[in-house]
Amino acid sequence: MNDIIYGKNSVLEALIAGKREFNKILISKNIHSDAKLNKIKELAEQKGIIYQFVAKEKFAAYTEFNHQGIIAQISPIKYMDLDTFLELQHTNASIIILDGIEDSHNLGAIIRTAVCAGVSGIIIPSRRNVQVNSIVEKTSAGAINHIPIIKVNSLTNAVEKLKKSNWWIIATDASAKDNYYDINYCDMNSAIIMGAEHAGVSKSLLKASDYIVKIPMLKDFNSLNVSNALAIIIFESVRQKLTKKY
Repeated sequence: MNDIIYGKNSVLEALIAGKREFNKILISKNIHSDAKLNKIKELAEQKGIIYQFVAKEKFAAYTEFNHQGIIAQISPIKYMDLDTFLELQHTNASIIILDGIEDSHNLGAIIRTAVCAGVSGIIIPSRRNVQVNSIVEKTSAGAINHIPIIKVNSLTNAVEKLKKSNWWIIATDASAKDNYYDINYCDMNSAIIMGAEHAGVSKSLLKASDYIVKIPMLKDFNSLNVSNALAIIIFESVRQKLTKKY
C-alpha cells in the first residue's frame, strides 16, 4: 500500500536523501514554479521517477493536508533492525526510545529535534505507538530521511539488548529524584526513554533503566509536551559534549 509525503520541503528532502522508494509525484497545474519545484523535477528526472502535472481536482482527497500543490506517492518507510543498528560503530552516541507516543505531530517534532541534535537513531514499538506516516513526514520537515527508525516488538527486550552492548539507559519520570542535567552524558552511549504524556514511561522500563531523571518545574502545572521535553534533555547532552570538546 502506498503512503504519501506532501509539501515541497518534505518531497525535496526525501529525494535528496534517496532512502525512499518513489512511485509517482503529482504536481498541481496551478502551482507556481520556483527553485524548490525546479529542483524536485530535476532530481526526479535524474532518478527516473515519474512526475505528472495534474488538475487541482486530483488533490481533493488530500484537502486535510497542507500539500502546497505537490504530493509524492511512496512505499512505506523501511525500518532498521536493532541488531543491524548495533553492528554500527557507536562512540559517545545517543539514541531515543519512545514508549507509547500516540500523536503523529509529536513524533515528527521529535524526529526533527533528534536529527538536529545528532542522535544516532530512534526506537519505537510495533504496538501502542504511532508509526511513521505522512503527517510524521511533514512535521519532521524531511528529517525522517536522515535518521534510522528502529521498530521492535518489545521495548524491554530492546533495552536489555542495548545494555549488553554497553549502552546506558536513561528514563524520564516526573517523580524522579535526579534532574536531567545531573547526568554526565559524555563518554558513554546513552539511550533516553520518553513516555506518553498521560502515562509516562512504563514501570518495566523504569526498572530496567540505569538512571531516572526529571525536568524540574517552577510551577505546579501540566507536564511539558513530550517533544519539548525531549528537546530540553537531548540538547543538554549536546551542550555537555560541546563544552568538553572545546
